[in-house]
Amino acid sequence: MLKYLLFIVLFFINPFVCTAQIIATFEIELQKPVNGLEIPVSVNLDEVTFLSDSSLSLIEIGGNKKITVPFQISQGKQRTLYWLIIPGNETKNKRTYELVKGSPSAFPQIGAAMNNGALTIHSGDKNLLRYMYKTVYPPAGIDTVFKRSAFIHPLWTPHGQELTRIQAPDHYHHYGIWDPWTHVLFEKDTVDFWNLKGRQGTVRFGNFVSVNSGPVFAEFAALQQHIAFKKDGTEKVALNELQTVRVYQPENNKDYYIADITIELNCASESPFEILEYRYAGLGWRATEKWKKDNTEVLTSEGKTRKEADGSTARWCIIEGALNNDYGGAVMMSYPGNYNHPEPLRIWPEDSNNGEMFGMFAPTKNKNWLLEPGKTYTLKYRFVVFNGHFNKEKAESAWQYFAMPPEVKTSPSKNYHR
Repeated sequence: MLKYLLFIVLFFINPFVCTAQIIATFEIELQKPVNGLEIPVSVNLDEVTFLSDSSLSLIEIGGNKKITVPFQISQGKQRTLYWLIIPGNETKNKRTYELVKGSPSAFPQIGAAMNNGALTIHSGDKNLLRYMYKTVYPPAGIDTVFKRSAFIHPLWTPHGQELTRIQAPDHYHHYGIWDPWTHVLFEKDTVDFWNLKGRQGTVRFGNFVSVNSGPVFAEFAALQQHIAFKKDGTEKVALNELQTVRVYQPENNKDYYIADITIELNCASESPFEILEYRYAGLGWRATEKWKKDNTEVLTSEGKTRKEADGSTARWCIIEGALNNDYGGAVMMSYPGNYNHPEPLRIWPEDSNNGEMFGMFAPTKNKNWLLEPGKTYTLKYRFVVFNGHFNKEKAESAWQYFAMPPEVKTSPSKNYHR
């Protein structure tokens, strides 16, 4: 709650909080347990007001207190207002906010900085997530076929430990968090975009569509191209992917933060892209080399542990382990609208690959998926990245509010006319 001490101070030194014109009131009823977690919420701002972004402020009403709240507005087909519900009294299941006319207060920003072929999302001096858009080559002496771009590494815990690994000697084609498809029927050929050694295909960074930062979240949207290597030596883009990664501003002194990954897929030509059933494909996470079978734990939404998680289906999966003298990990969550949800898991069992850790949702593990030209297919995932231990109750709360964000009831002020 230290962050909110600043808000209270701002309230007392900003008299507009008491006198500003109220535009609308937002009421949110939290119908499920929060378990101490922040909850992202949003409203369509154009349905409320056409005032400019710089003429708005957001205030939480709590009894006799009014606290200014960080918010962020995204521009698109519509303006959307975002903020975070900060956990407080668990018995208080209703939150009330006022959108008022007035200059917004200044709040710490979560930023996105580009440097040397990488985009790094950071909160203050803490790095949280890095996206590599330049081509990264394997170590000297290793076949350059294993080069790769368009992947996340490192993913850091709130305490700064790396949770990802790239180019492990047993799998040089593993790149942190990345999402190739393994067994694809494309133009009468079966193409493998995952196992680079076969020289059948790869995934490359194309360009950034957008990069944004602010007091609530930082995000980027990157075009990634799934490229088939044809038998005549030419290349063809088989699939276009728009990958949007959004990281929410962590609350001060909290041991977790939220990262959302949204994947939008479109056929790049008039040819369909049929992902064939295979034991792994999709969004994979090659975990830190510090994790072995004797210092990691897995727990899924269905109660499966590392011994039995592989091949099971799940809504969420906790993967955590020892990190030097600390502990941490991430909860992977699958959105209910994803293909083949609850999705099959690929989790390396304890007795394989020297006990190291690899985890993923693999939607085509047990069925094909036909992507047709002219259509968009979307996969949404949320990671809650943490230090310490994460229990099933907190994971279930996090998934519930990811799957079904709370409804925001909007009441326009009778004295405001837009």
